[in-house]
Amino acid sequence: MTSLNLLAMVSLGYVSILFAVAFWADRMALRGRGARFMGSPLIYTLSLSIYCTAWTFYGAVGYAARSGMEYITIYLGPTLVMIGWWWGLRKLVRVGRSQRISSIADLLSARYGKSNVLAIGVTLLAVVGVTPYIALQLQSITLSVSIFAAADPTRSYNETGTVFWIASGLACFAILFGTRNLNANERHHGVVMAVALEAVVKLIALVAVGIFVVWGLAGGVSQTLARIDASPLGEWQVNGGRWTAITFLAAAAFVCLPRMFQVMVVENEDERHLRIAAWAFPTYLLLISIFVVPIAALGLELLPQGSNPDLFVLTLPLSQGENGLAMLSFLGGFSSATSMVIVAAMSLSTMVSNHIVMPIWLRSTDAFGGASVSGDVRSVVLFARRFSIAAIMALGYAYYQISGGGAALAAIGLISFSGISQILPALVGGLFWRGATRAGALAGLFVGFSLWGYTLLLPEVAGGVFSASTLAEGPFGLAWLRPQALFGIEGLDPIVHCVLWSMSLNVLAFCLVSVLSFPSPMERLQGAQFVHVFDHSAGPGGWTGSVAQSEDLMIMSQRILGPQEAQSFFQAAADRQGGQGALPEPTPAFLEQLERELSASIGAAAAHAMIGQIVSGAAVSVEDLLAVADESAQLLEYSSRLEAQSLELSRTARQLRETNQKLTQLSEQKDAFLSQVSHELRTPMTSVRAFSEILRDDWGLRPEEQHKYASIIHDEALRLTRLLNDLLDLSVLESGQVTLHVSRRRLSDVLDHAMSSALAGAESELKVVRDRKTEAIELETDVDRLSQVFINLIANAQKYCTAPDPKLQIGVTFEEQVIHVDLQDNGDGIPADFEKVIFEKFSRVTPERAGGAGLGLAICREIMRRLGGDISLLPRQGGAGFRVTLPIQTKIEEIL
Repeated sequence: MTSLNLLAMVSLGYVSILFAVAFWADRMALRGRGARFMGSPLIYTLSLSIYCTAWTFYGAVGYAARSGMEYITIYLGPTLVMIGWWWGLRKLVRVGRSQRISSIADLLSARYGKSNVLAIGVTLLAVVGVTPYIALQLQSITLSVSIFAAADPTRSYNETGTVFWIASGLACFAILFGTRNLNANERHHGVVMAVALEAVVKLIALVAVGIFVVWGLAGGVSQTLARIDASPLGEWQVNGGRWTAITFLAAAAFVCLPRMFQVMVVENEDERHLRIAAWAFPTYLLLISIFVVPIAALGLELLPQGSNPDLFVLTLPLSQGENGLAMLSFLGGFSSATSMVIVAAMSLSTMVSNHIVMPIWLRSTDAFGGASVSGDVRSVVLFARRFSIAAIMALGYAYYQISGGGAALAAIGLISFSGISQILPALVGGLFWRGATRAGALAGLFVGFSLWGYTLLLPEVAGGVFSASTLAEGPFGLAWLRPQALFGIEGLDPIVHCVLWSMSLNVLAFCLVSVLSFPSPMERLQGAQFVHVFDHSAGPGGWTGSVAQSEDLMIMSQRILGPQEAQSFFQAAADRQGGQGALPEPTPAFLEQLERELSASIGAAAAHAMIGQIVSGAAVSVEDLLAVADESAQLLEYSSRLEAQSLELSRTARQLRETNQKLTQLSEQKDAFLSQVSHELRTPMTSVRAFSEILRDDWGLRPEEQHKYASIIHDEALRLTRLLNDLLDLSVLESGQVTLHVSRRRLSDVLDHAMSSALAGAESELKVVRDRKTEAIELETDVDRLSQVFINLIANAQKYCTAPDPKLQIGVTFEEQVIHVDLQDNGDGIPADFEKVIFEKFSRVTPERAGGAGLGLAICREIMRRLGGDISLLPRQGGAGFRVTLPIQTKIEEIL
């Protein structure tokens, strides 16, 4: 018998191989090697095998043992999709590539006007529908380990601990290889290669067990067929309703499951791979299902009655002493479960982080400062995705513990399929019907999801939420509301009943609400892009170019990315190709990389169109112009232009009112200035004239009287000189004829000089608070002009601060390559009415207290403009505050 120690060693060795393969694939992709193999149709087809989970690997045999040939429906649905709806899948892949879709929630959000509400709804539906399915995978691994534990009495087996460590290991793998890239559109080569390897392992394992059963136990094909005929499986019974419903669910889930969307759309390298996958994947399903019936028939015949048919794949080899084959079978089931869980967790984490976690984080940061709050968004997004993976795995583990791993989990596959299928109407309608609206999609999802939960999920999962009386009589005794006999229709299988009502009413609500509602302009534009995607986009693998076009691509990229970034990008691509020079060859792989790089700056559609125009030589098509014209006509038809014009008129009127108010204030300030200037000129001139006449006529004045009158004449002359200097200074600064005398000096010295000049002889006791350590920076500027600005601001604080204990706070802060000097007093501040005109000429807040003509701040503004800086009014903080901004041209010096 195989011991648990050996099983653990083999499992760890197999997991190590998966880690090594995933690590190797990521390294090769990073170096630009192995792209041909990793992006081949074979790897793409094998990655689709995550549809075959542990429920398929183990449960298909149990399904066949319980229900006969009905298990075929699980494989029939995807086969019909791949063969009969290949063109629809091709359209889905093209839309995903052209719109840069990262998940099925992202697809529906993009189609219906970038609606995050719809994306949240789809995400929650996917989490609710898939989480129990993850618990099913954990249970399958646990049950398979318990088989070996029962055969090894030397070791104790802790089921809870096993599930916990398995869930933790799968979460680590998904986090390590599923969140290496921030861009969800980039390929997860490591995960895809590991899934492809697991696809081969589980196929080999199931085929090996089948060969052993047919030729090792039954004795050949004819004997196997005879034993099947003699078993209960030989009775061919077809329940048409269940076959149709389950086939439909399997087909819908194949398209709508997040993990399938991840590998089929997001991880697709070339949509032409679908041509091969259209026949290769059904062949894979045929090979993995061909031995299901023989294994089920021989298991029922040879194993003791009451044996779990879900584990026949394991117990049959063990019962015959084929421990190595049983170990291989265990690895096949382990591969089936782990590949599903890893990709499902990865895809769900992208949905949860993009549409739930990140919007909440952005709103919370906006609430605490918005754009002023800085942070590494990349690290936040990666943390959100990793946290989401851990949370999803924890939910699966918690559901397993709550449900107890009972019989309810055996049916969870079809229940999950039923829930996920509710996405199908909105998805298909969005791809083929331009009239589909966001309101219709939300209505359909809500109705379908609610009915699915009411008629199937709650009655079946976790022992059933509804009581027996509710199931038999309906809630509140309303028989027509019985969960499994809705509207009085009785006798239907629960799955058929759920599919009938949930899907029909889902489609009805979707179509009815879409017809009654009108799509927004964004919805109509996106609808045109989705429905007519083949007319407005080129195939991703169809671009080819010549070396001569590389120069045109470089010129175009420089205009968008900037010269340095574009040259670095092209040089890196050329180095990866191993060519000479800085221009790479425009291969399809390079053009895809360039498109993704440009789409971050100008959007995916614009980037795609610009590259297509250069490489394909295509201009804007008539179809594109007609599509735009059609959208414009619809907008005009429903009065969008009138609304826009009304908003524009309102905006213009508001601007005119503000401008008129400002002109009125300036006119009043100008009148006051003229009055003030005439007063300022007349008063000193009168004094000069009167006292000079006294001195001229020599009235016999004493020497001290002569000195007094001469001093008055001198002071009034200085007053006239200051006024004329201000007028001349402002005129020179505004004309741009000023000459700057640049020198080097410490900021602290400039402020010292300004304080001594502004406060010399001041009567008020203005207290100036400074932090000299932050002022230790050497400036290269016109020191005299800068000092003039500080003198004016300090003098204004000394003159206008009305606080009982006047104080001026001078603070210095640094931001990138500029320095801010803030001067804030504790007075009454500047009235709100004057804040817009405070730096205008002739503006004076309190003319009765002003000693000048209101030119000081206007001169300061012009000086700062000439010095390459700025002066602005700080927000109201209990007093008047000004910020002087200067460029930093030398490094800070420390003052000890």
